[in-house]
Amino acid sequence: MGIAGEQYVIDEHGNRVAVILPLQEYEQLQEDLHDLAVVAERRKEPTIEFSEFRKRYEQ
Repeated sequence: MGIAGEQYVIDEHGNRVAVILPLQEYEQLQEDLHDLAVVAERRKEPTIEFSEFRKRYEQ
């Protein structure tokens, strides 16, 4: 399943060596990658119960 508008750069043997994406798709991928990096950095942080979260932020 490909992204609409993607194009491939191929070498002399017909192998795909690069991809050209619409700028909006590229920016979305960059944002997703950043979000995943933040999740990975924070995965060992302590968690709280949802009820505690609501108490803290409903004020």
